[in-house]
Amino acid sequence: MKAELLFLGTGGSSGVPMIGCLCDVCQSSSSLNKRLRSSVLLRWRDRQVLIDAGPDLREQALRHRINRLDAVILTHAHFDHIGGLDDLRVYYLIEGKPLACLVSKETYLEIKNRSSYLLEPKQLGKSLPAQLDFMILERDFGDVFFQGLQWHFVSYIQGGQKVLGFRVGNLAYISDIREYSMRVIEEIKGIKTLVVSALRENPSQMHFSIKEAIEFSRAVGAERTWFTHMSHEVNHEVISHVLPSNISLAYDGLTIDFDLGSKDVFS
Repeated sequence: MKAELLFLGTGGSSGVPMIGCLCDVCQSSSSLNKRLRSSVLLRWRDRQVLIDAGPDLREQALRHRINRLDAVILTHAHFDHIGGLDDLRVYYLIEGKPLACLVSKETYLEIKNRSSYLLEPKQLGKSLPAQLDFMILERDFGDVFFQGLQWHFVSYIQGGQKVLGFRVGNLAYISDIREYSMRVIEEIKGIKTLVVSALRENPSQMHFSIKEAIEFSRAVGAERTWFTHMSHEVNHEVISHVLPSNISLAYDGLTIDFDLGSKDVFS
């Protein structure tokens, strides 16, 4: 079965342009150098699943007319990936039921601590019930049936925080990766399409550099790789010219096709 992935945002935590910056990329007129915070939308049949809900979610949803959602997956609890949680409440109002939300146990506990009102059951005198219906992953690696698909999940660490990556069909989505075990490589090895974060050319304590992301792609053996979560230090035109032929920079609004396969689709 065919599916598609829409890049709603491909920027790092500050977005591009960055506030107060006068560098060439931030001042660029090219739409390829305009990046909202990283997020993607997976679409197949009549389903729409959002991966990450950053602080630009409202703008992304309006720009791409995302008038309904079936579910959201949160990779981790850094603000640039959950800063738009409050905007998800509108989908409760549209559908009249809590939005399914897949998270790790660690991310769930962070959300419970920061935004408990999203989890509280309906009480007398309150106009809104819990707006998110959580499915919590207790393990670091495994498979989960979610929204009619089989998702394979992996875990790694960024800045001391656990992050989830996913393989669904012949696509793997690995964002905000820095420290990882070889098991991550083995679990997604041979994937056809890889989406992976690549912050900039220079090394970073929190993200892959461009070079490190290329090495990761080669270790995985991906046929096609797209870089996301890029900072204002990445000039799309300049960097695109020096990448291997099977690796490209994603950009806001890009849609790529992938195959879910028949054995992983259950409804």
